[in-house]
Amino acid sequence: MRAVTRTGMVAVAAAAAVATTVAPAGARTTGAAGTPAAPYSATTSVGLHNAYLQDKYPYFADALDSGASLLELDVWTNGFGGRAFRVSHANPVRNANNCEGATSPAELRTKSRNQPLSGCLADIRAWHDANPGHRPVFLKVEMKDGFNADSGRGPAELDALLTEKLGDALYRPADLAAGHANLDEAVRAGGWPSRSALAGKFVVELIPGTVEEGNPADRLWTDREYATHLRDLAAAGRLRQAGAFPAVHGAVAGDPRTRYADTTIRPWFVVFDGDAATYAKGGIDTAWYDDRHYLVVMTDAHKVPPVIDGTKPTEAQARARVALMAKTHASFATADWHPLPKVLATVVPRG
Repeated sequence: MRAVTRTGMVAVAAAAAVATTVAPAGARTTGAAGTPAAPYSATTSVGLHNAYLQDKYPYFADALDSGASLLELDVWTNGFGGRAFRVSHANPVRNANNCEGATSPAELRTKSRNQPLSGCLADIRAWHDANPGHRPVFLKVEMKDGFNADSGRGPAELDALLTEKLGDALYRPADLAAGHANLDEAVRAGGWPSRSALAGKFVVELIPGTVEEGNPADRLWTDREYATHLRDLAAAGRLRQAGAFPAVHGAVAGDPRTRYADTTIRPWFVVFDGDAATYAKGGIDTAWYDDRHYLVVMTDAHKVPPVIDGTKPTEAQARARVALMAKTHASFATADWHPLPKVLATVVPRG
């Protein structure tokens, strides 16, 4: 990774301030930085941690209105809380969120909250219907305790739920593969579509959860389980059924996919997700991801030295941090900057 001097950082920040596009939540971004012609993988935008929390937004529709390009959901699947995929930060058996399960745009912000994942997806669809041609939205789903296929909450059931609730608003692995043997071949041959081609679409990322990763008895984490699912669907000619993209979790040097002993699943990873400070401190060639059109989610962007506030930095500080993360080849720089909607709507050139 090339070093970024303080002078260079200020210059990048200034350029970003000029190029940044701020648009209404449902609008397409336009202009020098967020031009619709730019490939999705050629831009850096801003994401929001745990957008489902009520202390951030009263309703998930408010998070969608924020302008953020990435919104995060935490999902639980254990058998102690019923058969639904549940959405909560720390309660493994109850829903605790700002989702209400709207069945139409008119119902947004009118119903009881604390709904399962199906309710969050229903809100997303209702908001989509009210905002045709909206910016592409990246939905980061942390599977807190992993899949639970034996109890009806496995990859196939998640695919079915995504299809049922989002329908044609979902951008699928099959859309990216488009006749290629796997996702890696597809992105390296032509890359992701333009932002305009993804207008009105949602892209779903899956990462292993903190509980799953800390469970010594769990030997099949979300990343490997879903990548295997993609490989097997493709082999059976049924890749169209898949609704999500698995991510390699953790910022490390080299090709992180070499951690998977099964080499046949490696080409199904084109999304990577890890700590922003680790990516930025050197020792990781982040341009490697950019050159291959891979997407990289860099979390806790505020913790990259010099550390800034994770919720309420000044707008200038946040913009400078986004510019630095763009220089570090992030696709998404995430933090808890919900009080800064103009920053959340930022789109700048990657790299």
